[in-house]
Amino acid sequence: MSNDTMDQDELDRQLNAMSGGAEDDMLSSLGEDDKLAAEWEAALAGGDAQSSSEKKGGQNDDKLAAEWAAALAGDEQRAVEEEREKKLVPQALDARFKDMTEAYKAPRPDGERRELDFILDIPLDVSAELGRTRLLINELLQLGQGSVVELNKLAGEPLEVYVNGKLVARGEAVVINEKFGVRLTDIISPIERVKQLG
Repeated sequence: MSNDTMDQDELDRQLNAMSGGAEDDMLSSLGEDDKLAAEWEAALAGGDAQSSSEKKGGQNDDKLAAEWAAALAGDEQRAVEEEREKKLVPQALDARFKDMTEAYKAPRPDGERRELDFILDIPLDVSAELGRTRLLINELLQLGQGSVVELNKLAGEPLEVYVNGKLVARGEAVVINEKFGVRLTDIISPIERVKQLG
């Protein structure tokens, strides 16, 4: 090789060194962009093959995210309930009632009445029932003066006395000063009255 050839090569290197450093950088950056574009293309093209495994991974991620969201929501719910309980606890008081059984059973001095005066003037409806029956509307419309309605009670059975619609006694019909009355023959026990309420 001659000196001219070396000088030419040397000049090219120097020229490249002066102006070519920027070009090399540009070429190298273009190479990196091309490389990145190629990687994206490969990822998109090969994405179909990987999509099933990615979907499974994505489903697992979605499932995990849903579990976390549910756990966080549960924690928030518990925190709200605890806060509400803390606010209500100071307001809530235990109810304490005096045992009145002993006071009720205790003997009273003569002449002293139980303190029920405040309910003694409450009015009650008292009715005496001779018997009952059921009629169809057609039968009801055919009733007239002189018609006879058959009741479910037999002759001689006691009448039933109701107070506010509740059976309290049985008795027999009597006439007092030209008015009907009922002579009580049987008082219903409190236990039977409670059974009738059910």
